[in-house]
Amino acid sequence: MTTFLQLHLLTAYPPSNPNRDDQGRPKQATVGGAPRLRLSSQSIKRALRISPPFQQGLAGHMGQRTKLMANEVRRHLIERGADAETARKTAEEIGKVFGKIEAADKKRPDALHGTTLAFISPDERAFALELADKAFAGEALPTDKDLARTVLRTADGAVDIAMFGRMLADNPGFNREAAVQVSHAITTHRAQSEDDYFTAVDDLKRRDDDAGGAHLGEHSFGSGVYYLYACVNCDLLVENLAGDRDLAARGLRALVQAMATATPSGKQNSHAHRPRAGHIRAEIGSATPRDLTGAFFSPVKGEDLLEASVTALTDMASAIDEAYGPAADRVQIMDVRARQGTLAGLEAFAASALGPQDD
Repeated sequence: MTTFLQLHLLTAYPPSNPNRDDQGRPKQATVGGAPRLRLSSQSIKRALRISPPFQQGLAGHMGQRTKLMANEVRRHLIERGADAETARKTAEEIGKVFGKIEAADKKRPDALHGTTLAFISPDERAFALELADKAFAGEALPTDKDLARTVLRTADGAVDIAMFGRMLADNPGFNREAAVQVSHAITTHRAQSEDDYFTAVDDLKRRDDDAGGAHLGEHSFGSGVYYLYACVNCDLLVENLAGDRDLAARGLRALVQAMATATPSGKQNSHAHRPRAGHIRAEIGSATPRDLTGAFFSPVKGEDLLEASVTALTDMASAIDEAYGPAADRVQIMDVRARQGTLAGLEAFAASALGPQDD
């Protein structure tokens, strides 16, 4: 039976604009007929990947998302002493395993760009460069299918790829199914963005010349309590990491820490938004996963929106359990204002979903 780790977070954001739409305004959604502010799943996963718990805690086990791997191979060969034309042709052949190579840019004829923003693991990067070295030494490159098998892997030590998956359209046999699903975060209550009109003053302008501002601008922001849900297929996570349960446990600890502390960084210099989750509900079990968004289809109200959100979340979890049976075998909660639980305790709880770990 598959073991699932489910995480439900409530986080209060100050006035901020962490995730913007195409017009620079906070992203929004209509839920239950009411306007809400929204943080996209993609922006959240990006924030998780670049957070200290991932970048520092999982150093050496993080992939790179890039269109420029072929260009890295080209530069590597030139540093080894290859001429520009040979380096380019070899890099194109190796780089195409990650996606088709775009036509040469007239402004930058030597640069190589892929058409796919591909997730590449440290092992795959190393294999690509090793193959380039062999080609530089005079060995023939493998044919297309063998080339892919030489460079690509279906499982290795890249935790972020194991968690969030990847798609390689030209080599679908090396796609990876995401072991972690992350929702869009929405405010638990009615919320809309506000517009700010601002001016900036020229320090060298004298008041007797002109008392007005030197710059006029508009800026949008919003605030609210956001609900965020994530579900981890623990068995698939271990499988994607080639059976390394200890590394999977490190990944789960990093995921919990990052989800509690990381945030999309749009307009962060303007707002200094660095919120931490006020309430986290972690669940482990083999029952079919379910999110608790239904708790907020009727927007919560009142003077204390965070407390009202915690109550609605807890009530919905209880109601679903009564109707369908327990959704988890074990539950652990951290609530900051109630002084219940700790983040370290939640990290240990999440890692326990994989069973006992080696010392």
